[in-house]
Amino acid sequence: MAKNDVHTIPWKGRWANKRESQIQVKKTYRRQDEAISDGRVLARQSKAEHFIHRRDGTIRARNSYGHDPYPPKG
Repeated sequence: MAKNDVHTIPWKGRWANKRESQIQVKKTYRRQDEAISDGRVLARQSKAEHFIHRRDGTIRARNSYGHDPYPPKG
């Protein structure tokens, strides 16, 4: 996984976006859809992967914006 990958995660009862290289988050969101929207923008700007987590921490979705480690042929 790359340092620029963005994770939308549950954070202290709220939602947040965190890059893999960061320890803390800069902004929290009340709703997950708000965090996902901003996380998508961050991932697109840095051409990275965007991982969306559930409340239990498992990954529910993964999107690639510019750097897909395994692109399909065709």
